[in-house]
Amino acid sequence: MTDTKAHNSRHEELIASLADPEVCARYKALHDGFRVSFLPRLLGGILVFLGNTFFGKEPSYSKFKAIEVIARIPYQSWEVASYMILTFFYMNEKKAIELSRTSRFGREAQDNETMHVVVISQLAKAHKQSNFIWHTLIPLLFSFFYFLSTLLLYLVSPRKAFELNYLFEDHAFSQYSRFLENNKEVLKQRTFQSDFLEYYGRYPRNEYDFFLSVACDEIAHRNRSAIQALEQGK
Repeated sequence: MTDTKAHNSRHEELIASLADPEVCARYKALHDGFRVSFLPRLLGGILVFLGNTFFGKEPSYSKFKAIEVIARIPYQSWEVASYMILTFFYMNEKKAIELSRTSRFGREAQDNETMHVVVISQLAKAHKQSNFIWHTLIPLLFSFFYFLSTLLLYLVSPRKAFELNYLFEDHAFSQYSRFLENNKEVLKQRTFQSDFLEYYGRYPRNEYDFFLSVACDEIAHRNRSAIQALEQGK
């Protein structure tokens, strides 16, 4: 099995390359035309509506904190579901490889999303945009139901589960992109230090570099979700 560190290294190389706007635009265009079926579109629309209702339409530190608490959930549910299903397919190597790939993607992505929420939580606190009930407790309660929903959706139709995540990550990318565009000069002036970010292995010069890397993570997750969905259709 390919070493996890090698996969992480390739992801970080991809994220570094996507910091170039032209490279990012070409990479994004690869799956801009991905067609999502009705149920994921419906669920995705509900997710966006609830997010905008509870945390506002405009991107902010507090909204990002709430979103990132929830963002890890699909990847956790896929990893759990993949291990559950794999129990019944030990004798089917092709299926076992497929499930192992999904599990590895889920594990790597949730580690990445965990980095997002830890660092953004510190930034939200530093900028006095953090309310425990509104931006931690409510997202955690929502996460419980979201986990069950995404787990069941994956068990019934893995493709639809990936399609839903495609929409979620596409929306997250658009939110981070708008935040960067609206606050570019201010964010470039805001330096910060994070032990967890250093532990993860990223060293941005300022908040702009950090949020740019997060936006790149989200578009990478979006495209990977599209690829996973397409592979389910084979």
